[in-house]
Parts: sequence; structure tokens; C-alpha cells
Amino acid sequence: MDTPAFSKLGLEPHLLKAVDMLGYESPSPIQALCIPLVLQGKDVVGLSETGSGKTAAFGLPALQLIDLELPKTQALILCPTRELSVQVCEEIHKLGTKVKGLTAIPVYGGAPIDRQIRYLRQGSHIVVGTPGRLMDHMERGTLDLGQIRLVILDEADRMLDMGFRDDMEHILGQAPQERQTLFFSATMNKGVERLIEHFGNQPEQIRIQRKTLTVASVEQFYYEVRNRSKIEVVSRLLDIDPPRLAIVFCNTKRMVDECCDALINRGYSADRIHGDITQSGRERTLKKFRNGTVEILVATDVAARGLDIDEVDAVFNYDLPQDPEDYVHRIGRTGRAGREGKAYSFVFGKDIYRLGSIERYIKQKIQRSKIPTQEDIEGRYTDVILESVKTRLESGEFKDYREWMDRLMEQGHTTTDIASALFSLLKEKKGREGEAIIEDNEELRPERNRSGGGGSGSRANRSYSRGRGDKGRGSNRSPRGPRRPSPRGNDFKNKASGPRDSANSERTERPARPDRPSRPERKDRAERPDRPAGRTDDAPKTGGHSFGEKKVAGKKKGKKNRVDKDKGKPDWSKRKSR
Repeated sequence: MDTPAFSKLGLEPHLLKAVDMLGYESPSPIQALCIPLVLQGKDVVGLSETGSGKTAAFGLPALQLIDLELPKTQALILCPTRELSVQVCEEIHKLGTKVKGLTAIPVYGGAPIDRQIRYLRQGSHIVVGTPGRLMDHMERGTLDLGQIRLVILDEADRMLDMGFRDDMEHILGQAPQERQTLFFSATMNKGVERLIEHFGNQPEQIRIQRKTLTVASVEQFYYEVRNRSKIEVVSRLLDIDPPRLAIVFCNTKRMVDECCDALINRGYSADRIHGDITQSGRERTLKKFRNGTVEILVATDVAARGLDIDEVDAVFNYDLPQDPEDYVHRIGRTGRAGREGKAYSFVFGKDIYRLGSIERYIKQKIQRSKIPTQEDIEGRYTDVILESVKTRLESGEFKDYREWMDRLMEQGHTTTDIASALFSLLKEKKGREGEAIIEDNEELRPERNRSGGGGSGSRANRSYSRGRGDKGRGSNRSPRGPRRPSPRGNDFKNKASGPRDSANSERTERPARPDRPSRPERKDRAERPDRPAGRTDDAPKTGGHSFGEKKVAGKKKGKKNRVDKDKGKPDWSKRKSR
């Protein structure tokens, strides 16, 4: 999409100077469409993928609409997490470097509230905060919404998912009716639609249409890895393609701690953030990560929507997220501002079906890849060492160590042995001692179907194939061969299938056993006086089989002899019959 220059969007000269200082050449599509509408005083719903510049889309017009001579809060920005609040406030300060007298503060939980109260009482033009802490200041009377002109909901769907619906509705209800309301998010759901319908004033909806929900510059791969092998695979991927900065996402705080400790023990510069770490500790960790002191950040989804660092080259889904939306926001931490990035996901077993739901949500195929082997890592180290030596030789920027070589050669060592020993030292210093995993011995199996709950199709198709016709064996099964003859011959078949007293059925007499007395001949029914009168051969048998009468009689007898549980008890304790 061809976008106009910033100078044609209606921004004031001092804001254009700040944009030029930040190095922005042309606005992104969401910025080009939103800024003119906000400056016209309209409500806006902006939907765009992560890393598309939504902060500048509402930050620049907010800086232009506020009255700097009025020391009151005039713009309120709601964010779901503390990290995102800090990021947005920092971006506001960058965009407002040429705005004299601007005050903007972040307000969030976990930080000293007395300092926030002091800044709010002095008068802050723009307040960026989480709904919970903003509610605290409203109840204390330190945050006055009487002069609010602009309310911005950044990542509105995430705030609803985190349970801030009541707080958001209370804050929007306390703001003046004449305000502007802006809704910005990467995704849209029914909760956001209801919120817009209730608190928006005929907003203009801007949706940046894309074939996929993820940034095209991010390459996405997945590996089939067992849980015990994940840390080794992460190490191999970091070694074979070292990123400047990388984020490893886990689903639980315990997994974050285990993964971070394992990476540190392997020699990587890693740190962690999750909900149990204090806010000051999280801010220190993020500062180290931005400066490059910490190269690998292990985090839960608390950081998925709060980090805006351009140098992140790789994102690892150590645990596959439960919600496809979280996957979009996780990999949105890389490939920002037009840069390239890579996203690696680890799956095993039933995780493949969750990966299929993610693919259907983002409308994009995630490529399967083979786990790098130890030989691949060693080859990578060899190429790096040889390339660095070649570059140094071609540049000529190295000292002459001929005297050292002569001393070693006088001791009987050859130049080849000396060079081999030096390369070995270089490789030991640069490389890492890897470990074997069970996936090294497994061949890459064909990709499994991840469209549903099984490998042969949908559940309905599988249940249909298990019908009476084929008993689940499949229609391509070869026909069954002839049955083997029964050891008893056709006599047993006739005996089992035909009626017992049929005249046409033939009986074969068994030979009499000498150790067992022969059974007496069966008398005709008419000659047996123990049978009740009127009974015929065709009458059905009582009880369903030849011993039916005896079984029924036994049951009746047992019922009569049943023990009376109320015997000997007083009348008031006897069970009453229903």
C-alpha cells in the first residue's frame, strides 16, 4: 500500500521534526489512515498486526490535540500490562521530544504509588496505565477525568481476556461524554465489539487487510521435540544461527525458571521475567535486554504484548501457547519495523493438533524442519573460525609471531601440528559441549495430519468407517480367505444350528466312556408324570432355558428367607416403607 508522507497527514511542524529525528521515512498503513481521522475528532477502531506502528498512530494525534497550557490530564491510555504501559509512555516521550512542557507518566501496579500521586497532582497531560492502578487513583481522588478529551484502549482484546471488563467500563463511564474514544488491537472478538458498541460514538473502523495475521518477514518453523530434549534443541538453534537478541516463551513460571537456569548453566547470557518477579526486577531485566547485556530473555506471555525491541531476531515457543491469539502476539516480538525474524515452535504428540488450529487461525502454513545435529554445529563452528582467520589474513592486521613459531619448531613440532593445536584451542573457546538426544537417532517421519483429532481424517469419517460393513478395517482390505474346516466336522454345525428335536437333523452318537456310567434314555414327554398337564413340546419354556423353573424358584426362595433388618429395633427407629 502506497502511503502519503507524514507532512500530508495534518501534523504540526514540531511533530514532523520529531518523526524525522526518529528516522521514520513514511507512515505505515495504519498510521496513514488513522491520524487524519483522529485529528478530525472521530472515534476510531484500528485493527492491524503487531509491529505495524499502532502506538504512533494514536500517539502523534494525541500530542497535537492536548492543550499544554492546561495542567490537567487530557489523554488517558489504557494498557493490559505494566511492560506495555512503560513502552507506550517511552514512545510518547520520543514522539514529543519537540513538544515543550509535555508531561506524560506511566501508572501501573508494583511501583511506589506515592511517586505517582505526586506527578498526578502536579498535572500530567497524558497518563498511560493499567486499569487496576487507574481505578485505585480514581478512588483516592488523585486522578481527575473531568478534562479528558481522548481515551485510548491499546490491546483492548487482551484487557478483556485478563478480566478488566468491569474496570474498563467504570473508567469509560466516568470519562466525559464529549470525549474521543480510540480502540486499537491486533485482533477483534465479540467482547471488543460489544465494548465498542456501548462506548463508541459511531467509530470509523480501519482494518489493514492481510492474507495472514503474522508479519510476512518472519519465517516460521516447528520441530517435533520431546520435553527432555527441548533445552538441547534451543542451544543448537542458538549456536547454528546466533541471533542478536532472542525471546523464549514458556507457559508456566516454573518452566521459565527451569529453562533460564539451564541456559545460564550452558554459558548463555540469559535472564527471566514472569509474574512472581517484582516490578523493579522486571524493569532492570528489560533494561539489560535492550542494552544487549542479556541476549536471551525467557518469559511468560506477560511480555508478549509489552516488548517493542527492534533487535529481536528470534522467538522460541518453548511451550506451544493454548490460544492462537497468543501465538500471533508472541512471534510479533520479532520482524518489527520491516526487519526479518524467525519463529521456532516445539511440538510433540497431541500438540500437532494445536499447531493445526494455529495454522488455520493465522491462515498460513508453518514449515516443518529437521533438528540440527552435532555435526551441523561443528561444521558451523569450523566455517566461522576459517572465515575469521581468512578475513584477518586478507586484511593484514595481525602481529608477527614468527619467534614463537620458531621456538615450537626447534622443539620438533611441525607447522601443521602447531596450526592444528591453535585451531583446537579456538574451537574449544568458541564451541559448546553438546549432548546426544533421542531425536538424533530418529529418522524424519512423514508429516502427520493436524487437521483434527486423528491421522485418518475427521471424527465423523472415522466413526463412519467403523460401521457394520467393514468393522473399521477399511475398504481396501483384501478379502478374507476360506475358513479352515472345523475339527468336529459338519455334525457339530448341524447340531448347533438346527432344532434339537427336528426329524431331519442327524445325530452322531458319541462312544461311551468306560469310566463313566451311561446316561439313561430320555422318556417321551407324555410318559413323564412329573410334568404339568397341558404342557406341549411347542410351548415356550419358563425362564428362557431348560433350567429356568429351578432358577426362578431359587430366587423366590431367597427372597422369602431375606433377613429382616428392623427386627429387634424400637418402633421409632424402624425404616418406614415407601
